[in-house]
Amino acid sequence: MTKETLQPDQGEPAKPLMPFRTLLYRFMFFDWLFRDVSAARNLFERHAALQHNKYMSRYLPLYFRRWTVLATFDFGLGFLFERVLQTTVVSACFFTWSCMTMAGMVVIAVAWVFLTFGRMS
Repeated sequence: MTKETLQPDQGEPAKPLMPFRTLLYRFMFFDWLFRDVSAARNLFERHAALQHNKYMSRYLPLYFRRWTVLATFDFGLGFLFERVLQTTVVSACFFTWSCMTMAGMVVIAVAWVFLTFGRMS
């Protein structure tokens, strides 16, 4: 935009609050939601971090659903490339990614179970 096209009360064009790759990372990965309990200096900070993590564990089923969609999509593409297009190398890549995604889903499920139902004193 040039100076002539801007209105007098309008400054520079608005920048996005967060870069797209950061937004995409936060959409798929959940580690930014949690605090490190081992970095706490005393018992009160440890308890506060643990309570924060327990509260934020309510968002883990949402991430689990996102990863389920991703695993289903990868598995479907692997099936498509293997059965319909007869390209086994490409289908192996998609099946490998679907297995890695399922491993991530196991991590999400275990974290959710321990943070939601675990007795941590």
